Amino acid sequence: MKTVLVLCTGNSARSILGEALFNHLGGGRIRAFSAGSQPTGTVNPVALETLASHGVPLPEARSKSWDEFAAPGAPAIDYIFTVCASAAGETCPIWPGHPTTAHWGIADPAHVEPLAARQAAFERAYQVLRQRVEAFLQLPLETMSAAEIKMAAQRIHQECEQ
Repeated sequence: MKTVLVLCTGNSARSILGEALFNHLGGGRIRAFSAGSQPTGTVNPVALETLASHGVPLPEARSKSWDEFAAPGAPAIDYIFTVCASAAGETCPIWPGHPTTAHWGIADPAHVEPLAARQAAFERAYQVLRQRVEAFLQLPLETMSAAEIKMAAQRIHQECEQ
């Protein structure tokens, strides 16, 4: 089983959606986690509402630091996706095993006002991430090199633009 880490600054919205989608759609082939460089400590309730509206479970949803995944005893990570520009530009921890990384930027839905517009922004983020995750999961990951996977992930980002 391959492991995915979805990163964002606050780990409260976009990365939570990504974690849930990889786990839900991965069919036992992928185990996903999410984390943030500066976690908020709480998961945005609209993220959880959006997942629930699509029947995507994430019972263990919590906002956590990416340091958890660089510490001894942490799960080995195969692929890392950053979903916000600030996390993509930050100096990341040294990840054991040198996972394949790609940036899949998504507009931040968390601070959109009013609530109806925020809900629509979360739905849009969900749909874009779902497209990307589905495209990634269609790849023959087991037979691809790290360089091929990185190029494919970048292509998926470009093809599934917001």
